[in-house]
Amino acid sequence: MENSTEATEFILLGLTNDPNLRVPLLLVFLFIYLITLAGNWGMMVIIHSDPHLHTPMYFLLSNLSFVDLGYSSAIAPKVVAALHSGDKAISHHGCAAQFFFFVGFATVECYLLASMAYDRHAAVCRPLHYTTTMTAGVCARLTTGSYVCGFLNASIHTADTFRLSFCGSNAINHFFCDMPPLLELSCSDTHISKLVVFFVVGFNVFFTLLVILISYLFIYIAIQRMRSAEGRKKAFSTCASHLTAVSIFYGAIIFMYLQPSSSQSMDTGKIASVFYTVVIPMLNPLIYSLRNKEVKNALWKILNKLYPQSLNASRK
Repeated sequence: MENSTEATEFILLGLTNDPNLRVPLLLVFLFIYLITLAGNWGMMVIIHSDPHLHTPMYFLLSNLSFVDLGYSSAIAPKVVAALHSGDKAISHHGCAAQFFFFVGFATVECYLLASMAYDRHAAVCRPLHYTTTMTAGVCARLTTGSYVCGFLNASIHTADTFRLSFCGSNAINHFFCDMPPLLELSCSDTHISKLVVFFVVGFNVFFTLLVILISYLFIYIAIQRMRSAEGRKKAFSTCASHLTAVSIFYGAIIFMYLQPSSSQSMDTGKIASVFYTVVIPMLNPLIYSLRNKEVKNALWKILNKLYPQSLNASRK
């Protein structure tokens, strides 16, 4: 039987109770979020402004930047505000909204990464048919499907989690409204909810990961058949950035959601959560731009238009 005194707000306990770490954490989170905003907005602007980047790969990459902005912005501003003011409270509806957008955008990222793996498979394994395989219609369907799957998943988890009763402590042992600490906090029977989390998250992660692994298996076979060392190097370089992003993202997700829950794993899970909610959205633009000559050339063109005299002087 549920207690009638439902929690109307929650208290986010954050990463630490040490007041001496509040200012350093504030500066770190603020710095990372500003870099995230600049990097992902910059990537979208660069791709939009350069006609040479109007290709399937960069279309998917611009969507990845938008998604990184989305789920980072669902978390980081509230964390920064709480560290600045000391107010750790979040309303019940605010918690549900944060949870919904975070889960939605994070799931969209899973499907976008799988779509990008399929794009790389088409580029490496069937280069002569690439333009007929990755048409504008195919890209639109892959992207739309990613968003539909992502926010359908978010709707399922939000409805399932916030139907529960929160009639005891309202202190969430986390820095944002995430599934494991909310389930631990509930005074309802969470057995079914935990099964839903395991199977639905498991399906999303392993289905998209399977698509990525199969795509890269065919890519590896195609690369091994190439006679030219230069061709193998070029094929590998087109996939290296995506492989790096996939390894980091899926490693953190699997560590966080598909392990047995305990008080110890909850605390270590906070570190994994910082990594994939705040750090990965900052890293993705760097990963995809530092090794990419096309992006760097497009950035140079934009800067040359904005500051022609300064850049010409620096070249001399």
